[in-house]
Amino acid sequence: MILIDQPYISSFLLKTIKDNKLKIVSTEAARAMISDDSLNWIPENEAVEFIKNNINCPLYTNSENTISWIEKNLATTKLPSQIQIFKNKIKFRELLKDLFPDYFFKGVKFEELTHLSIENIKFPFIIKPAVGFFSLGVHKVDNPEEWPKVLNKITNDITEIRSFYPNEVVDTSNFIIEECIEGEEYAMDCYFNSEGKPVILSMYHHRFSTGKDVNDRVYTTSEEIIEKNLPEMQKFLDSLGALTNLKNFPFHVEVRIDKNGTIIPIEVNPMRFGGWCTTADLSYFAYGFNSYQYFLDGIKPNWNELFKKGKNKKYSLILLDNNSGIPENKIASFDYDLLLSDFEKPMELRKVDFNDYPFFGMVFVETSLGNEKELDQILTSNLKKYIKVKME
Repeated sequence: MILIDQPYISSFLLKTIKDNKLKIVSTEAARAMISDDSLNWIPENEAVEFIKNNINCPLYTNSENTISWIEKNLATTKLPSQIQIFKNKIKFRELLKDLFPDYFFKGVKFEELTHLSIENIKFPFIIKPAVGFFSLGVHKVDNPEEWPKVLNKITNDITEIRSFYPNEVVDTSNFIIEECIEGEEYAMDCYFNSEGKPVILSMYHHRFSTGKDVNDRVYTTSEEIIEKNLPEMQKFLDSLGALTNLKNFPFHVEVRIDKNGTIIPIEVNPMRFGGWCTTADLSYFAYGFNSYQYFLDGIKPNWNELFKKGKNKKYSLILLDNNSGIPENKIASFDYDLLLSDFEKPMELRKVDFNDYPFFGMVFVETSLGNEKELDQILTSNLKKYIKVKME
């Protein structure tokens, strides 16, 4: 069963629903986004009864905006509490306390931040909303001198964040302060199967331009990235599964691997894969399989077979966040054609209205080994070359 809500559904996910006659819940939000009456629409009350009577039935959501619907309609099931284990980063850290006893974290209410004593907090640290999404409101603080500036930035962020997403997706009333994990970052789409065993559907190296960078600009997958990390990532997820005891449950997880090879989780996003239908769609472009269908049917990828398609290639998701320093109200347009000309093989472009959300869209690209400079360039770009500023 599929539950759809704003802000976005990809044509690939929509085609998956249509071609496979998947049950889709007929919510007001879903109907506003999808006008196709030929889909296998299920009335809300029928969907609620079905889920209540089949508590471990596979349910996939494209967006965390659906959490409010789940909390309202499925309050008597285990789903709301299962979601909160992951969605609330403070609860998630408490769940993992025995696995990572030396890991520092601290929950703080927003109104207490101005009076927070940082004397006993180890630098550098990361501060972010306890319930968050898409790196919104995330900041790295390297030393005490930076704290007043970051605090002011957080205050300014809040008004903007609250205009984009509901509280269930980004709640700025509580923040988490946690130690900064040095190392390489990876993101994965996964699910717990009918036996509660974790299955990895994708793996992406999340690169950063500098040590201060916390943005979501470049995510890359390849045969080498998956083969190198798959065994240890599986062990880590097995330990997570033992703690949660979840079944038929999709999730998107972000981790870092430190210098000792220890995998430390950053966050787990419940009930979905990468936001805005990104990582699951890119897995199809890269390896030719459908992550949505694999989850709903309980299929585990045969990586040896799948790698035959992506040989000697890298596949990347480029998120075009507005890091130009130019306010959205000063921007006339974004040159997508020029952007696409800077890549060897663009696979799909998705434009986003930068007046509605603080980014210009995303592009999926295929890159030959040895041509990674195109990824390096976009990683460090402030995007000004693609922006046309309004005339005064």
